[in-house]
Amino acid sequence: VQLKAFGGGLVPPGGSLRLSCLVSGGIISDYGIGWWRQVPGKGRDFVAGMSWTGGSTFYGDSVKGRFGISRDRTKNTAYLQMNNLKPEDTANYLCAAQIRSEAGFRPHALDYEYWGRGTLVTVSS
Repeated sequence: VQLKAFGGGLVPPGGSLRLSCLVSGGIISDYGIGWWRQVPGKGRDFVAGMSWTGGSTFYGDSVKGRFGISRDRTKNTAYLQMNNLKPEDTANYLCAAQIRSEAGFRPHALDYEYWGRGTLVTVSS
C-alpha cells in the first residue's frame, strides 16, 4: 500500500486549503486514515483521523472546529479540509493508514502500518 499526499502550498492566515491523500495498492475502506503534521526538529502531531468504517472521525485539540476529514471511496482518496488557517498550522502534513481492526481506530503513530511522504503547508502573509 502506498499513500501520496498533495495539495499543500502557501496560504495567508485565515485562508483555506484542501489536502488529498491518494491510496494505491489497497482499498481505502480497508484502512483507518490519519493526518499528522510535523515541524522540523519536533515530533509528529495528530491532526485528524477517520475509522476504516468511515463512521467515526477524530481531531486534535488545536484543529477542532477548523479542519475536517473525509474520504471518497470511488477515488480511493482521503481529504483534509483546513479552514481559518493560522501560522502555527505551518508544517509538513502526512497521511497514514492503519489496517482495519475490530479494536477500531487506534490513536498512536505506532498504530499505522503505512505512511506517505507528506505535503508542505505554509501559512504566512
